[in-house]
Amino acid sequence: MLPNSKELPLCPVATTVGLIGNKWKLFILRELLPGAKRFGELRKRIPDISQKVLTQNLRSMEEDGIVTREVFAEVPPRVEYQLSELGNSLRPIISVMEVWGLNYQKNVAAAVHAELESL
Repeated sequence: MLPNSKELPLCPVATTVGLIGNKWKLFILRELLPGAKRFGELRKRIPDISQKVLTQNLRSMEEDGIVTREVFAEVPPRVEYQLSELGNSLRPIISVMEVWGLNYQKNVAAAVHAELESL
């Protein structure tokens, strides 16, 4: 989260990193790309995240306009989180990161395999 939206960094990359640059926010974004999820679903799908950290990150993302929170008037109450229009505009960024990560994994795996064969 950026400390104060009135004091945005001059660098646009720094702004982006400030908004989505922590490990948990990227996992949350990834899980919300296909559609709305409940808190419990997010918790199950993101390994090792605590309830407190998930809550903090969802609130931060909601304050930044990346995620919307919808409360349904049901018993028991149901709350769903989904990407806002602004959050959906991050899809290409996440997609490029996924492709880059896959390419990196392939190249590193190939290099390790080649090194092991040369021993």
